Amino acid sequence: MKCLVLLASALAVCWARPHLRPLSHEMVNYINKANTTWTAGHNFGDVDYSYVKQLCGTMLKGPKLPVMVQYAGEMNLPKNFDPREQWPNCPTLKEIRDQGSCGSCWAFGAAEAISDRICIHSDGKVSLEISSEDLLTCCSDCGMGCNGGYPSAAWDFWTTEGLVTGGLYDSHIGCRPYTIEPCEHHINGSRPPCTGEGGDTPSCDEKCEPGYSLSYTQDKHFGKQAYSVPSEETQIMQELYKNGPVEGAFTVYEDFLLYKSGVYKHVTGSAVGGHAIKILGWGEENGTPYWLAANSWNTDWGDNGYFKILRGVNHCGIESEIVAGIPK
Repeated sequence: MKCLVLLASALAVCWARPHLRPLSHEMVNYINKANTTWTAGHNFGDVDYSYVKQLCGTMLKGPKLPVMVQYAGEMNLPKNFDPREQWPNCPTLKEIRDQGSCGSCWAFGAAEAISDRICIHSDGKVSLEISSEDLLTCCSDCGMGCNGGYPSAAWDFWTTEGLVTGGLYDSHIGCRPYTIEPCEHHINGSRPPCTGEGGDTPSCDEKCEPGYSLSYTQDKHFGKQAYSVPSEETQIMQELYKNGPVEGAFTVYEDFLLYKSGVYKHVTGSAVGGHAIKILGWGEENGTPYWLAANSWNTDWGDNGYFKILRGVNHCGIESEIVAGIPK
């Protein structure tokens, strides 16, 4: 009899948690009725679910870099920290990129944070965009290009091989701008549709686009060291405060795809895959501590391309895979 009662209660739990179709109105309504710390809405209109799965191109628990421990001493960390206010002369801190139909988030998180750190460590004198394309296409040890890679290997590559500059798709900024075009998440937009069909990694062309003033070799920028940050809240905060944005990776669940505002906490849905992002700062919203992060799914996703995620409890693994480095 006891077994039957247990079985009945287990089934009741299963029935109580509905299976909601990813990206559906039902899932949006379910999250918003759950009265959680964030608001859901539609970021992806008429797109294949295979396209969204492909965006999560980070292989978690990859090769480890040496651990860098910050000895803070008297470092007084503020309650809220936003590097865009701290280093106003570094424009890349305000940039949201778009990885297109390619699982290149591992390369984007690295190229974005490296660009920021070059500016921060030069006291705002050197402002440039490190090429996601160069990292995606030329780092053979990083993984499988558009089919996924390791953030730690990306930072290591910066220290050993260096990276050239390169802006967004069709920007003609830098040596090697991104060549995969942004696709249209929305039903009535002007960009080409997003399909899960992409996945071909562009080739590693060790030359700059025509008209660029430097040669490929002359344009290389190197890191002095690459390291992982301990998965401890204060250590991550000290790293951000002292050296600038880092690259983080976490498990994306189906509800995250619908994030619009507030502090994300997993509510419903299955795991989609591993995803890398740039973590910029931290704060508190209505008493909930968060990390502030920049995604690489264009400015029409989430909160103008940004999101906040629960801080301090390694939510979805967000604090366990943080990597960074110092420019030469």
